[in-house]
Amino acid sequence: MKYLNVLAIFIASLAYSGQNEDYPWLESLDPEDGYKESGARLIELNLGLHPLEGISEKETILLIAVHGGRSPGFEWIYPLQTLDTKEISTFFYRWNDKGCSLPAAEYLTVQIAEIIKTYPKFEKIILIGHSYGGVLVSSLVGSWEHSLPVEIHSVAGPLGGFKPLNTKCNYKPPVYIAKNVTFYQWRTQHHLDGAFKMLKEDPQIINLKDSKVVRLPGTYRGRRLGHNWSISWVADELGRQR
Repeated sequence: MKYLNVLAIFIASLAYSGQNEDYPWLESLDPEDGYKESGARLIELNLGLHPLEGISEKETILLIAVHGGRSPGFEWIYPLQTLDTKEISTFFYRWNDKGCSLPAAEYLTVQIAEIIKTYPKFEKIILIGHSYGGVLVSSLVGSWEHSLPVEIHSVAGPLGGFKPLNTKCNYKPPVYIAKNVTFYQWRTQHHLDGAFKMLKEDPQIINLKDSKVVRLPGTYRGRRLGHNWSISWVADELGRQR
């Protein structure tokens, strides 16, 4: 199965020409008036890891975006286009967010290994997970075994766990950071986040030595900075840093 997925990635990269109107190539996605339609195209992708642009030899950074539970997709359009540069090859990971995140995380590592093998030009990996996707990527913080360095970003991720996740999936937050891993926790304001504000305790909080923690502001572009807008704020911030 993993080889078929990598083959699909390879074929998709060769086929990149903008002719396939149904496939959500990054440049065809509309972050403005057509953002909902663009988001639907993105989230309707089959399960697996998908390139959103042609794979160029000049790109040395592999960026993988991981959506959250019940994602409409549109919250990713602006961030993906903002983060993409000439050095970055941008991918989107569709996974079964109705199930437990650990099996999907393990499969993602398999796919990453195959991509690195197929495209040895990559020198660095960036994983950005939002909400439940933040839980998924954080499970790799202590188990990263690839030789390439990785930045792992959890954006508005309930890393402290919550009852269904804890009981159904036996979820445990990361307890240490593996070699070659830099881990960022981007936390929204608890009382402003529509996904968390009804919870007594902020589920985003874990104490993990050497992780980098940023608490997002309360507003963004003149409006409340809640759950979905958090990715856009982080994309802008990462863009400024680079």
